[in-house]
Amino acid sequence: MSEQTEQNQRGVVIVGAGMAGVQTAVALREQGFTGPVTLLGAEPHQPYDRPPLSKAVLLGKAEDSAFDVDFEGLDIRLRLGTEVTGLRAADHELDTEAGPVPYGILVLATGAQPLTLPGTEGVPGVHLLRTLDDAARLRPVLAASPRTVVVGAGWIGAEFATAAREAGCEVTVVEAADRVLAGALPAEATEPMARWYEEAGAGLITGAKVAGVEEGRVLLADGRLLPAGAVVVGIGARPATGWLAGTGVERGADGSVTADAYLRTSLPDVYAVGDCASFPSGRYGTRLLVHHWDNALQGPRTVAANILAGRPDRVYDPVPYFWSEQFGRFVQYAGHHGGADTLILRGDPAGASWSVCWLRDGVLVAVLAVGRPRDLAQGRKLIEAAVPLDPSKVADPATPLKSATA
Repeated sequence: MSEQTEQNQRGVVIVGAGMAGVQTAVALREQGFTGPVTLLGAEPHQPYDRPPLSKAVLLGKAEDSAFDVDFEGLDIRLRLGTEVTGLRAADHELDTEAGPVPYGILVLATGAQPLTLPGTEGVPGVHLLRTLDDAARLRPVLAASPRTVVVGAGWIGAEFATAAREAGCEVTVVEAADRVLAGALPAEATEPMARWYEEAGAGLITGAKVAGVEEGRVLLADGRLLPAGAVVVGIGARPATGWLAGTGVERGADGSVTADAYLRTSLPDVYAVGDCASFPSGRYGTRLLVHHWDNALQGPRTVAANILAGRPDRVYDPVPYFWSEQFGRFVQYAGHHGGADTLILRGDPAGASWSVCWLRDGVLVAVLAVGRPRDLAQGRKLIEAAVPLDPSKVADPATPLKSATA
């Protein structure tokens, strides 16, 4: 019996019905897996995509964002409204409220859960935006155009503020750090972005901590009171892996499952993919935790290939990529700038389009593009190729990045 035939006889159970879980199931079928595939989702809804929640669904331009996947046709068993509470590796079983679920191979794709603002549990008018139900609750709130306070000036905060302004709300964004996107990008890249809030008619208060939230208002640590008909918290997310405590699955300090280069966990026959898992990047020489859509799209293909191979041989080492639509701008980022030694600006940040490039030892490692999709597309290929660039050519916005080689 060949290894692939043997693998096809083992059932695969996937925990998590978001992008990473759905794409793992689809990739298994596309790559020829013929054994049982079961997808467990904690929510009762048909599996759906998350990015439209902060845009089309929230503003009532779409009812939902269900994946266009024929689960029945692909013979993928959906078990929705099924929360997994435990894992017993020795028995190859999962615990759920509906009883144990056996697995031959297990894929953890539980995603991430938003961080809550301490002291706001149960306070009327306080919202998170992570699920379809969250968006459904927020949509009529925005339609009433209340004064809205957004806590957190990260990617999600900016996207929600954009939607709230489009809905006609008066918006104030409060950020504890001294600038927007402080945890994601250096000051040289984020300084121009702070102006976008004012241009969009949204207030921005940085260096301000929230001391408390009461119905109808937000209290800042410096004593200021902000009227708020609605408060939306967007202060980050953490891998949804708390249920794995004591199971033998190794996790990092950030809560992520510490997968290896093949996306295997510390337990046999258990893989992890998407927002819940970190992986070692040979390209960047560090472990990466990527909470973005493209990672949840690309990783499943590697997992599926390694499951089918029997002996994992496909390494996962992508150039991370994400995008954000905010304040009328399309922002894209590729790579990882953590170890860069040179930052180069392309274009005028006061204008409608510009880019930032990060180099390490003369090689492009990351690019941020605002309204310059060609810079992003060409930069991503240059990062993959790891070819040396001429900094003076990179700095010239009229020179295509692909022509900036040394």
